[in-house]
Parts: sequence; C-alpha cells; structure tokens
Amino acid sequence: MRARTLALAAASGATLLATAALPATALNTAAATNAPTRAEEGSVSAAELLSKVTTCSQVSSGKYRTDSETAATVPVCGKNGAVFWKADLDVDCDGQTTTACNRSTDPWFQGDTAFHQSNGKPLNAEKLPYVVVPSSSSIWNYSSAGIKGGGVVAVIYNNKVEYAVVGDTGPSKIIGEASYATAKALGINPDPATGGAESGVTYILFKNSQAKPIESHSAAVSLGDELARQFVADN
Repeated sequence: MRARTLALAAASGATLLATAALPATALNTAAATNAPTRAEEGSVSAAELLSKVTTCSQVSSGKYRTDSETAATVPVCGKNGAVFWKADLDVDCDGQTTTACNRSTDPWFQGDTAFHQSNGKPLNAEKLPYVVVPSSSSIWNYSSAGIKGGGVVAVIYNNKVEYAVVGDTGPSKIIGEASYATAKALGINPDPATGGAESGVTYILFKNSQAKPIESHSAAVSLGDELARQFVADN
C-alpha cells in the first residue's frame, strides 16, 4: 500500500474525462482479464448492509488518515461479528506483475503482498479483489480483532457490493485501499496512478473468517454471502 498525494487524487477527474473520449477498443482492453466486471454479488443488498453500519462504536484507539496529507478522521468501528470503516479507495496494484499492474503503470508498484496464494506466489491485484488493512500499531491491531489474511470483506460503493479478501497490509496510520480488481468491479477507475474513489466506500470485515484458497474469488463470494446474511440478522 502507498499513500497517494492529493494532487494525484485531484488528477483522477481529468483522467476520467480522458477515458470517456477513448475508443471502445481501448476501453474494452481491461475487460479481457478475468477480473470481476460487476458487483451485484450475493443475496444481501448494499442497502441491507449499510443499514447496519449507520453508527460507530469505535474499537480503534485512534483514527486513521485516508492519505498522508489529510487529517486523521476515520475510526475502526465494531459490530457483532465484524469491524468496519468508511473511507476512500486508493488502488493497490501490488503483487504479481501483470498487464495492468507493473512498474510502468504504477509509480508505487511492489512485487509482493503481505499474504500469498496457496502456491506461495504473491496475490494478483489485477484479477483478485482484495483489501489492504493498516499494519498493526497502537491505533489498532487487525489480528487481535480477529482479522486475518484471506479474511472476507464486503466492500460497498454506489449501491454495489463486492466481496474481497484481506490481501495486503499498508502504512500504520492510513486506511482505505483495495486492489485493482476490487475497484474495477465496483465501477471505480482502477488506474493505480490516478484512479480510485475519494470517499463513499464502506468496508465490512467479517471476524475470524477465511476464504480458502485465498486466491479463489468464488470462495470469498460464497462465504461472504453467508456471513453477510448472518451479519444482518445479528445487528
């Protein structure tokens, strides 16, 4: 995970305008990957999930920044069976080198992720929806809260739900990042340099969950749907 600058975030608007002017062949290039192309996953709607996270019982000792230049305003909140936060979405392309994620497309590219596939390789950010959690610190320790690599996350944006896994860790004071595949599935510009969403993204992390193998998106969706139904019933 990298802390993007506000200048790059501001540039995303110009990038979106430029993208709109591209020919259809260019726009369809990314669609050729195996990354999910929609985010209407599971039987629990975005509205049902969001209705359970309208108030925050803070479980973190402090709050996080969404970028290195912003104030610390984002707490980690607790619910029965889950923790959640509401933040932005910076695009993480770390892990395996692919067409969309490499040192040429991503100024902050790193060829590894905190958690690995079942074959030992780093995760594939272009294909696998995953979420980045802040490294453990005095603010909050994700592992002590029952969150682990491969843990299932419901990511909600613009009335869409995308199930992802906990796939990487980032700076200890910054929150709000997910993989290229997550952004794309939610209809967010997935460009690692200028894409992302400045706000409006809700992350619900289900405690003591784990999709197996971590690289199986279908496993995350199946387990995520089950956990989401339980979450709605218990809160």
